[in-house]
Amino acid sequence: MYVDLHCHSHYSDGAQTPEYLVSAAFERGLSHLALTDHDCLCGIEQLWRNAPEDANLADKPGWRELNLIAGVEISCDWNGLEIHVVGLLRELNSPALVTLLSEQQHQRRQRAAAIAAKLDAIGVSGASDYLAALPATALTRSHIADFLVESGTCKNKQKAFKSHLGRRGKAYVAAKWASLDQAVNAIQATGGIAVLAHPSRYPLTRSKLSRLIGDFSAAGGEAMEVSYANLDPIAKKRLLELASEHSLFYSCGSDFHTLDSQWTALGKYPRLEPSAIKNAIWEHPRWHSIVSAGRSVYAPPSQDSES
Repeated sequence: MYVDLHCHSHYSDGAQTPEYLVSAAFERGLSHLALTDHDCLCGIEQLWRNAPEDANLADKPGWRELNLIAGVEISCDWNGLEIHVVGLLRELNSPALVTLLSEQQHQRRQRAAAIAAKLDAIGVSGASDYLAALPATALTRSHIADFLVESGTCKNKQKAFKSHLGRRGKAYVAAKWASLDQAVNAIQATGGIAVLAHPSRYPLTRSKLSRLIGDFSAAGGEAMEVSYANLDPIAKKRLLELASEHSLFYSCGSDFHTLDSQWTALGKYPRLEPSAIKNAIWEHPRWHSIVSAGRSVYAPPSQDSES
């Protein structure tokens, strides 16, 4: 089992098309791919629409199968801190999920417009037109950071966040996100599994991280990412311990966004040790129903595919 259950397309803050992600997944030898764009389902809906309906492809000798899983990454507020919850979904048309994502996208557009207005006020114009030309459904501060770099306002994205988009920045606008309870409930309403995303990346002490995981579990969350790109062995060991303490399944994903980031690639993350497999998310009771509700795509044999 070689899975990547966390990646992004250009429908949120990724740089690549959904079709590119599928191609890269085949090249890496993945068996399962979940596209988890921020607060939107456009990318996975596009892949599902274009998936071949000819089941006989699976019977061709040597052809490889890739299971496409519907996913989403929902931004949440936890004690004033932005936390991300990945949803691995069984259905896309659940009213609870559709309503929540619609509200999240509205908040994203409102925030982006407010930031653009602040930039206009300090003489940095053009952000609104830049954002309108993007394929993204879920607008993020990362998109505005790209604009600030491309317009020559900031040297790089790190500078853009520090000087303009971060909490002390000239154009900062606070976000209004869903609660953990709202996100988890919406995911569960689809028959899916709620996964706490990249826990070590939040600016939290060990005790506060444990409190977050406890609150997530109490809200009904059932899994946690314990392996992802650029995670050191010590942090991974701690995450495995925390997930076990809170009886959460282990999930894995690259959190791939762009080819420009040399430290990550689709499917690139520390693999789970054999001793951890028994608690892997693919051992969850609903895993097979989620995979079955997805789509499969096939590719012919390849001499140079990676595993």
